[in-house]
Amino acid sequence: MLTLSNKANKMPASPIRKLVPFAEAAKKRGVKVYHLNIGQPDIASPKEALDAVKNNNLELVSYPHSAGIESYRKGLAKYYQKIGIDVTADEINITTGGSEALQIALAVTCNPGDEVIVIEPFYTNYNAIALQNDVILKPIATTIESGFALPEISEFEKNITPKTKGIIICNPGNPTGTLYSKESILKLGEIAKKHQLFIFSDEVYREFCYTDEPHFSTMHLKGLEENVILIDSVSKRYSLCGVRIGAIVSKNKEIMKGVLKFAQARLCSPAYGQIAAEGALATPQEYFDGVKQEYITRRDVMIEALNKIEGVFSPMPMGAFYTIARLPVDDSDKFAQWLLEDFQYENQTVMVAPAAGFYATPGKGFNEVRIAYVLKVEDLKSAMKCLEVALKQYPGRTI
Repeated sequence: MLTLSNKANKMPASPIRKLVPFAEAAKKRGVKVYHLNIGQPDIASPKEALDAVKNNNLELVSYPHSAGIESYRKGLAKYYQKIGIDVTADEINITTGGSEALQIALAVTCNPGDEVIVIEPFYTNYNAIALQNDVILKPIATTIESGFALPEISEFEKNITPKTKGIIICNPGNPTGTLYSKESILKLGEIAKKHQLFIFSDEVYREFCYTDEPHFSTMHLKGLEENVILIDSVSKRYSLCGVRIGAIVSKNKEIMKGVLKFAQARLCSPAYGQIAAEGALATPQEYFDGVKQEYITRRDVMIEALNKIEGVFSPMPMGAFYTIARLPVDDSDKFAQWLLEDFQYENQTVMVAPAAGFYATPGKGFNEVRIAYVLKVEDLKSAMKCLEVALKQYPGRTI
């Protein structure tokens, strides 16, 4: 009998995308769906990135170097140097998106059965990437009441075992929008140094910090140059999700040798994606300033609207473009599907991501959803009105 692998059977469905068939069916019925379920910005990609692709004069699209196009890596190194991250092109390997960057980083550093600590809730694909590498995720809980603040050092140390290889951190955070301060990152550095752990630092939302303090990268940690592996991507920074270009950055030469072997095994990352990403390096500061202000406006409108709805609570996110909201529902998976199958308000409905899929601990997130404020303000206002009406009508309402 033909059978699937154990990994295929264990691979979790994406909480972000698993409801797509229900959204498509709603649209076929003529219902407008506000997509708050996925981090796909509606912000235009920079002209510089698009023009780089339009104006290239390639006569043959050949394989780029497995480490990435050299001119792009050199340009990316200059980008990092401008924000105080002192790296060279040889300490950068271009990947097919940030997800592949983390997948390769775990493959290079972890053996089957090794453990990696992750702060919960976390980006759902960490689950899938860990499973692909036979790595065990050890979640450390945070609370919505605290704004998902970094847990105390004692919580980390309770979860460190002889099999612990590292800590995954996302800063600013997906799905919570939490921004860790310099002080919090320094604490993480102390833990990594004391127990000789890797820090897998997902910083793809670096440009979206809504405080007066600049983003503090784990690459800024002194004395931990060998421990830190930076995971990056152009998807959010330049609104280039579809070009699928990311990067692994590390000053650890042995790690980068291992990374290159894995990069060679998959040949290369997309040529045109790298051309677009290299072009994006010329994006003027005005672009980022405008995008940042737009997201702050959207955030403020949405968080205010959410917290005005009876029984709903959302902390104020200080980075990225997500929030986790607690709803007065019996099961957010059922509620999210009900929104698409059985509900409409003025021929409109909302698509959200049930939060249970962002937790590794069973039973967590059952009454929470992740909401991405990636739509224009008027659409967000309409979506929040739909959500308010829906929560009054939902049969599984808990208050």
